[in-house]
Amino acid sequence: MSNQRRSYEQGHKPKCLVVVDDTAEGDRAVYYASRWALRVGGGVVMLRVIETEDRNQQWLGVADIMRAEAEEIANAALDRASGRANGIAAITPERVIREGDPGEQIIDVIDNDVDIAMLVLAASAGAEGPGPIITMLAKTAGTFPIPITVVPGNLSDLDIDALS
Repeated sequence: MSNQRRSYEQGHKPKCLVVVDDTAEGDRAVYYASRWALRVGGGVVMLRVIETEDRNQQWLGVADIMRAEAEEIANAALDRASGRANGIAAITPERVIREGDPGEQIIDVIDNDVDIAMLVLAASAGAEGPGPIITMLAKTAGTFPIPITVVPGNLSDLDIDALS
């Protein structure tokens, strides 16, 4: 069970959680979240999930190298997204890197920060569907602990400005 949200209580500020991935539409989520944070005086938490592969113990040294490379890639992605958010709204987002199943990690981050009031995701505008995280979360949307905002991947900065 999720912790009670405290986003708007004294001493707290609302935050939105954005999953930072390598998709083209991911920038739409960062843009929307940054504009939202600017508008409401809130914050942004950026999450990058490193999906773990089954690691064979005899290849532990290789697994450690792969993990270090994945963390380096994750930090670079968060650097880009944080720079973008700072350019949009002059904010410095919180950065979280987690390892494991994306759905489980998203829920855990929400459970551990009572100020997170919304999850912002961007949907792919392509024919392949909205994207794996949205597809996965759609199955649990009715029981999700916070609202989920899905930003269409085809919206321009001006379109998002008008909505946020």
